[in-house]
Amino acid sequence: MLDAWPKPPYHAPEMENEMNDNTPFVRPDVAMFLQFLNAVPGPKFWEVPAADARAMTAAMRDVADAPVGELAVIRDIAIPGPAGTINARIYDKRESRAAGPVMVFYHGGGFVIGSLHTYEPYCAEVARLLDLPVISIDYRLSPEFPFPAPAEDCEAATRWIASSPAEIGLKVTGLITSGDSAGGNLTIVTTMALRDNPAAVPVLVQHPIYPVVTLDADWPSMREFATGYLLTDEAIAYFGDGHAATPGDYRAEPLNFDQTGMPPSLVTTASLDPLRDQGIAYVEKLKEAGVRVEHISAEGNIHGHINIRQGIPSTQQDIEGYVNGLKSMLAEVMAEA
Repeated sequence: MLDAWPKPPYHAPEMENEMNDNTPFVRPDVAMFLQFLNAVPGPKFWEVPAADARAMTAAMRDVADAPVGELAVIRDIAIPGPAGTINARIYDKRESRAAGPVMVFYHGGGFVIGSLHTYEPYCAEVARLLDLPVISIDYRLSPEFPFPAPAEDCEAATRWIASSPAEIGLKVTGLITSGDSAGGNLTIVTTMALRDNPAAVPVLVQHPIYPVVTLDADWPSMREFATGYLLTDEAIAYFGDGHAATPGDYRAEPLNFDQTGMPPSLVTTASLDPLRDQGIAYVEKLKEAGVRVEHISAEGNIHGHINIRQGIPSTQQDIEGYVNGLKSMLAEVMAEA
């Protein structure tokens, strides 16, 4: 029964691999979703121009993800950025609240697709579960605005939020930076930028979710899950060509740069994700730098799962586990302040 799924981190039953030790554990609902996804006719998003790919992924939201649900606040704001206005959206379960931390969220999509719309269900759910405001950043996308435009926007938007501008109606005492995939990269590099040149308030915790941390493709998970697991090698190449990141730049390859002084970190990976191994390597990099880090692996789940709560119902328990981990880490940090 899916509603009896264990809380993360998951541990695959040994019987799953009794017949073939090389067969990865796949949850039943993940297997069903992948069967559906891989049978969908027509071109894949990496086979069409960026504008069409964005439309395809936006249309998938109501098919694959859970409803947005009720919140006291869902409000758009405009943030001054390095190349003009950056749109953003505030989610909060309370109409008003005392001074406190705010989560700044950077969406995924390979720096090419993804939007406020496609990540609205997830941001709303985190705002409910975490009981803190979540501000989602609509940064510039590639290929129209290639590297490092997304990172520049995210840093600028985060610094602006940290200053508690009147437009957000909140007194911000600290930041939680978070995002998935490309947004996981933006989480890390924004946090690095604020570590080296602090904003008005500190980053208390960072939460990169299956992040992109290197341009190096030579990882076992990249080969094992190259096809059939949502994020394919064709999709990765499509995103890479569009974003055109500069090798050796910390914003492209934070794994290769010093992580000393980073805030406590909750890092999420998925066992069926091509990016799994580089995410685990980032966990080890943080440990080597003496950073307090917790790693949660969504066993039997795929890249992109935080947007697939309707298609993969067990993902709800993953998200609840991530938020619980954030709550614990944030409580520890604030108790030490």
